[in-house]
Formats: sequence, structure tokens, C-alpha cells
Amino acid sequence: MTGEVPSRADVVIVGSGHNGLVSAILLSRAGLDVLVLEAADVIGGATRTENPFPKVPELRHSTGSYLLGLMPPELLATLDVRIPVLRRDPHYFLPTPGGAGSPYLLFGTDTAATRRQLTEFFSAADVAADDALQAELAALREDLAPAWLAEPLTLEETAERYVRPELRTVFVDLVRGSVADYLARFDFRSELLVSMYAVTDGLSGLNAGPDDPGTGHNFLVHNMCRLPGSGGTWMIAEGGMGTVSRTFADAARASGAGIVTGAPVTAITLDGGAASGVVLADGREVGASVVLGGCDPYRLMELLPDGALPTVLSERMAAVRRTGTTLKLNLALRGLPRFSCLPEGAPSPFGSTIHLLPGSASLTGGAGESPMAALRAMWADVRAGRLPAEPTIEWYLHTTVDPSLADPAGHHSSALFVQSVPYELAGTSWEAALPGYVERLVEICERYAPGTGDLIADAVPLPPPGIEAHFGITGGHIHHVDNTVSFADRMPYATGVDGVYAGSAGCHPAGSVIGAAGHNAAQRILADLGR
Repeated sequence: MTGEVPSRADVVIVGSGHNGLVSAILLSRAGLDVLVLEAADVIGGATRTENPFPKVPELRHSTGSYLLGLMPPELLATLDVRIPVLRRDPHYFLPTPGGAGSPYLLFGTDTAATRRQLTEFFSAADVAADDALQAELAALREDLAPAWLAEPLTLEETAERYVRPELRTVFVDLVRGSVADYLARFDFRSELLVSMYAVTDGLSGLNAGPDDPGTGHNFLVHNMCRLPGSGGTWMIAEGGMGTVSRTFADAARASGAGIVTGAPVTAITLDGGAASGVVLADGREVGASVVLGGCDPYRLMELLPDGALPTVLSERMAAVRRTGTTLKLNLALRGLPRFSCLPEGAPSPFGSTIHLLPGSASLTGGAGESPMAALRAMWADVRAGRLPAEPTIEWYLHTTVDPSLADPAGHHSSALFVQSVPYELAGTSWEAALPGYVERLVEICERYAPGTGDLIADAVPLPPPGIEAHFGITGGHIHHVDNTVSFADRMPYATGVDGVYAGSAGCHPAGSVIGAAGHNAAQRILADLGR
């Protein structure tokens, strides 16, 4: 345990994820005595920079979240903090598994080059479709932004209050509907482009397939990037994602908050139906009239006495409870992979999100299903408890953009963000299946970048149960509550138990590294206290 545990505080925050730290800053600046209790030995939740590679111990890596994009600039201004970020240019790389001359796309600040690639390798119709998509998303992004730093309304109320009249029906249909249906409106000719957008924005982190209701909401969430200088794209936090949590923790401590690590909370105590404090694993108690769950909502619910929560809330949250379906394969590389489809002199793809999509071989004359058919087949496998032979992979390698992560020997930290996989496997276990599946994932990388396997100095996989154990997230679901659930249907800030609040990624606006839930929960607490 690191830090002193007092016998009493005005507010106890359970968990030091980025949302909990945002709440700590705002509540302590309002004059409250705030104590943050973190079960792990490090702060940050899934917003960490670690040294995860036993064979390459000095190499640093973002092991949970990889990028910063959705945090509202207004929140950073309110907190008066600065997080150093690095622009990725290009920000997307879409390769195909063929030699030079095979289709590829490098999306970056050079929009003319992107349009040329779209026209050359795909079609002029795809250029027009992409232009229309980006214009509509920019308008929705602008309209919805204020709603993220306010109490959630119903979907229809949100549309009425925040969205321009001509886009209200589009907005409601998008949030309620599927990402596949939304993208179909734009008449892309290339299924590979549709698949790329569906995967990276619509399905990221979800327990859902491309045709499922609510995947449109996740697509919109992932297009809410508004950080200055981002151009609507995701950015790299310099020093890894642990920089985000460290920056917030420093600001919280400077405002008077206490942060104690290695201090797991096992229960929230009530007196007369209202919060009276928490109990730690070692039996110590901390009195507090306000307890805020910076942990995931299901963990918060487990900490309360049976029957304490209103039945309607318990039933609603149980109905939307889902396990995680993402696998993280963290890699230490001796050198940079070489993508066979890229011609000599092409911009470096590293730093970008590299999309390895099932069905992409169909564009180079290879056998197999079309991209969207392959995506649907992948999801059918997951629903049956099978590991898909062709999952979607987002490949990250950030040390070329942020060399502060590298070790003295020049290794590169990299990661495969794999979707989708079952939380529980039919007929086998993760312990038995994981080594072979890691080999399969490396084989997929080899199709696009031959020789990748020879570059791997160490590999640390985290399947959904591993994510659950490593980061303390119920079910290994990186969004806490699936982002198919939106606005007022997510976990409320005020739980209905006097003095007990929720303020994590499972609340409005969504799961990701946003910080708005921590802000909004703190504002609700201050309002209820008459501050």
C-alpha cells in the first residue's frame, strides 16, 4: 500500500482511472476532502504506460488504451491541465496482402494524396462517398459536443436540444441503428472501405456485430475527436497513455486530494440508507458521506449491500451487461515490419492505425469472402464461442512517433488490437487455446508484412479474461457498459442511494478515454451538496 489512509474523508472515490481522477480534481478544488482508493499498485485503470515485456524490460508501452482522441478540449480547459499529444500523419493505413501495386490507402493530412489513392485503387464514387460521410460526421460532432459535458437526456430529447433540425432524424436513426445501415447510406463502392469504417469506429470494443442495433452510436462516439490540432483524428499521448493519468493525478494532489494505491475496497457501508463510508480488504474503514465509483458500474453494484440499489436500476443494468470481446497482443519488436503492398518512397505507415481486415485478399485476386461477408462470419464464430480464423486486427506501433517509449537497444513497442473473440470458448479454455491463437495472429500479420514473426522479441497477450484480471474491469469489457447503450440508458451518475454516485466509462457519454463522466459526476455531487 502506498499512501496514508485517513479514518474519514468528505468523498471517497473507488478507483483511480482517468474519470475518477477528473472527479478528484474538481471536488477537491471545490473545497472537499477527497480520498482516492486504488486496488492496483499503479494508478490509471486502463490508462497506463507500463514495462510489460519480461524479455525487453526497459521498453515502455500503453497496455490498455492506446490513443487519446475523444477527451473534450473544454474539459482540459476547465481542469487547467495540458496533456502533450503527437499528431499521427498518416493516421490510417489500409493495406492489402499483395505485392507492390496492390491496393492500399494512407489517410493523412495530405488530402489530395488520399483522394488520389481512393480514385486509383478504388473509385471516384468512393471519393464522393467519403466526402459526404466526413461532412455529415463533422456536423454531428459539432452539434453533439456540448451534450457530453451535461447530464444525459433521452435520445429524442438530445436530438431536440442539441442537433440541428435537418440532422435530427439521421442522428436518432444512427444512434439506434447499425453501423452497416448507416454506412450504406453513402453508396461506397468498395466493401473494404465500408468494413474499415465499420470495424475501427463502429465495432471497436463492442460485444456486437456490424448489423446490430446501437453499433451506430459507437460509430458516432468514435468520430467525436475534437482535440486541437487533431483534424478530427486520434492522437498519441507523449510518453504513452500513462501520461494522461499521471497528469490528472498530479493536478488532483496539487488540489489537496489524497491517492492511495494497493488499497482495494471490498464494501460500501450505508447508515439509514445513505452512504457512510467504505471497508478496505484489510478490514480498515473510512467514513464518508459521499462515495463515488470510479470503477466499472458492475463492480460498484457489487460493493453495495444486496437490495440497496433501486430495483429498476439493477434490472436495467443487468439487462445490458455484456462481456468483453477484444484481445490485446502486446509486442516487443526488434525492427520495423515491411508491408509488401507499399511502393518504395511511400510515407511511413507507423504511428497510424493499421487495419488488417478479413476479406481484404479478395481485392488482390485471392480466394475468400468479400470484406463485409467475412466480417459477419467472424461475428457468427464469436457468438458460437469459436475463435475466428479471420478476426479484425488494428495494429499499432508508436515508437517511431514517440521515441520516448523505446528502450536503449531500440526495440519498438507494438500491439495488435483484435476483434472479436469470445470471453468464454466453446470446448476449450483460453489457457489451452491462447498460444496457438497468438501464432495465428502473427501469421495474419505475415501476409501483409512478411518476416514480422522474426522481429518479435517478446509477446504478452491479454484475452478478455486477462483484461479483466489485469485492469480490474468486470467481464474484461473495455467500455464497462457496451457502447451500444447510449445517453440516459447508461449507468446514471446518481444511483438512487443517497450519497452513492457512479462516474466511470459505463456512464454517459460513453466508454473510452473521455473524462466527461468524471466531470459530470463531480458536478452532480456538488449540486446535490449545494456547492
